[in-house]
Amino acid sequence: MGRKKQQVNDDAWGHAAGAIGGLAIVFGILGAIKDKLGLSMPVTMVLVVAVLVGLGYGAWRLRSGLQRLLTGQAQPATALAQQVPVQAAVVEAEAVPAHPELTEALITAQVLDKSEVIRADEVTVEAVSTGKRYSFLLPKTCTYKDVERRLETVAGWFDVSRLHVKLERDRNNARGVNLLVLDAPPFSQPFPTPSREQIKAFDGVPLGHDVTGALAGVPTLDKASMVVGGMSQMGKTTLINGLITCLLIAYGEFDMYLLDGKFCGLVTFEKNCVRYESSDDPDVFEDMADELLTRGAKRYEKKREAKRNRQPEPTFKPVIFVIDEAADFFADNGTAKDKERAAGVAEKARKLAAKSLESGISVIFLTQRPDKDAIPVTVRNQCQYRVCMYVESEGTAKVTLGDSYFTTAAPINPTHLNPQIKGQAVLFAGGTSTLIRGFGFSDEFMWEVVDEVHDRQQKTLAAAPPTPLKQAIDLMREKQMDFMHTAELAPALGVTETSPATQGRKLSALLGVPSGKDDKGVRGYKLDDLKAAAMSGS
Repeated sequence: MGRKKQQVNDDAWGHAAGAIGGLAIVFGILGAIKDKLGLSMPVTMVLVVAVLVGLGYGAWRLRSGLQRLLTGQAQPATALAQQVPVQAAVVEAEAVPAHPELTEALITAQVLDKSEVIRADEVTVEAVSTGKRYSFLLPKTCTYKDVERRLETVAGWFDVSRLHVKLERDRNNARGVNLLVLDAPPFSQPFPTPSREQIKAFDGVPLGHDVTGALAGVPTLDKASMVVGGMSQMGKTTLINGLITCLLIAYGEFDMYLLDGKFCGLVTFEKNCVRYESSDDPDVFEDMADELLTRGAKRYEKKREAKRNRQPEPTFKPVIFVIDEAADFFADNGTAKDKERAAGVAEKARKLAAKSLESGISVIFLTQRPDKDAIPVTVRNQCQYRVCMYVESEGTAKVTLGDSYFTTAAPINPTHLNPQIKGQAVLFAGGTSTLIRGFGFSDEFMWEVVDEVHDRQQKTLAAAPPTPLKQAIDLMREKQMDFMHTAELAPALGVTETSPATQGRKLSALLGVPSGKDDKGVRGYKLDDLKAAAMSGS
């Protein structure tokens, strides 16, 4: 320790001596310069400092120039490569201005960041009869879904409601958007009813017009069921009458079952039905449901047989079962017995909507009482298509459209519909909401369609190959009888047994139709039942 301390002291004395010697030399030089130039000491010091600084700066400049000359050849190329895109982008941004309306609207709706724009050269604005259609591309940071989620805010920027805008995506580009903005509230002016040619040309089943006047509907009723809800006097019957009329015109051959819970809402189409009932009795619904479930079971058996025998799957004529005022059939009076009955009805309805689709049987439920008990959830959840007319609350809208409807993409709130415009509805199909208005066909037009289809059905029936069923129909027509007793019909069809029980059993097996009773309780067959069975096929 003593030696180290002594060494430190010696070093300090050495540095101090060196510093004193350096200062003496500096002052000596300054004195020489002072005497030589005849200047004062302060001036001499400033002059020397200035000369030294200038020499230092010159040396730095010389060194930097030599370094750039020797090592700087690759640097300009790299810098240029980095700057060219930026400069090109600046030039391009200056050359292509932003579309002011859409850019501001989408920034306000928080679809775009404040630094992003909708390029004006990627926007097409088309004037249509009901407003303007904007077709544009979003920046590469966005997709159609971003606009869809903010559609209500976008509508607000245009000073209109959600009902005034319609959004469609470009099927070839996720950034492509078509936005229609209406000039006036939707359906302020009625659109003309479609012609037969327009109905036939539609790719699917039309339900009404959309806000542009184009036909709108669903792709098919094959393997799909539907529920239609809305308050009374909102145009529900008009909408369903229009749907059935379009089906008769363009859907091809199909069997129709109608349960008219309103007693006269669907009677126009009675002539075209395999079975028409005007009743609000749940027993009638159960009877029709049982008939269709049995028909579906027979079809499934034929499908199984075809698979077992490695044959092509059989095709069946479509069956459409329409139930008006369906809520009446699911209601109960609060007693345990009636609740059990209502649960049984709901289960049969669920089976129809869920298990009969693969056999070609579709169901359409209509109700003007869309409260929480109107359509059981187990039934509604089996319906791929849902149509809701004006209702007073979101809760009642969910009864028809589903509990999660308002979390779907770009939902339309049925409470915002104008109740003064009859037939308006929100169609929810395939995850997409569309505002439609049902067709207001005149009675004369519908009667004409019904009569044409009925005549075609009768000609088809007359041209059918001879069967016991056709023989029975021809016999009753010949005798101009609407009802024929079993005892009279059996011998005509070759049943020789005289026992009434045996006659009835064999005749039912031949005809494939259960017998009924006349006003006096005598068993026999109705002509309408036989014709319905012949029309229905399998």
